[in-house]
Amino acid sequence: SAINIVREKEIGTIEQINVTPIRKTHFILGKLIPFWILGLVVITIGFLIAWLVYGIIPLGSYLTIYMFAAVYLLVILGLGLLISTYAENQQQAMLISFFLLMIFILMGGLYTSIDSMPEWAQWITRFNPVAYFIEVMRRVVLKGSGLADIRQPLLIMFCFAVAINYWAVLSYRKRS
Repeated sequence: SAINIVREKEIGTIEQINVTPIRKTHFILGKLIPFWILGLVVITIGFLIAWLVYGIIPLGSYLTIYMFAAVYLLVILGLGLLISTYAENQQQAMLISFFLLMIFILMGGLYTSIDSMPEWAQWITRFNPVAYFIEVMRRVVLKGSGLADIRQPLLIMFCFAVAINYWAVLSYRKRS
């Protein structure tokens, strides 16, 4: 999603979109929703492969995973759209996205435990959506946690989603 609006700028169709009477909120939602649906389809394919090839079945509910994943995707895709509103070209958007993605993955607790990180890194990890996703997946898949058990990470991700997408709407400028 980080290349989405930048591509429109580069090929020149953003001017045509900007002169339409569509609101900025609807424009951002129109750019977000297809990727959100695609993300949920990819998660479904991942679960099918995990079940068919490896025999992995979560102890918790798939509904719990999908509810959290839906909010998580809003955060990640909103961040991509936010990058897209500020980037000047596709290469810049891709490099910024890659940089943030590497930081998110390496500081997400998948490869190294967050508890073993220095205190400043643990503090930064509180703003990492990937860390919350990994934590929730471990809770639901391995421990069988339900919605009540993931209430706090779900609320944090919802706040991230609202803030980042609101920022993306505000930062998108309709120029005529």
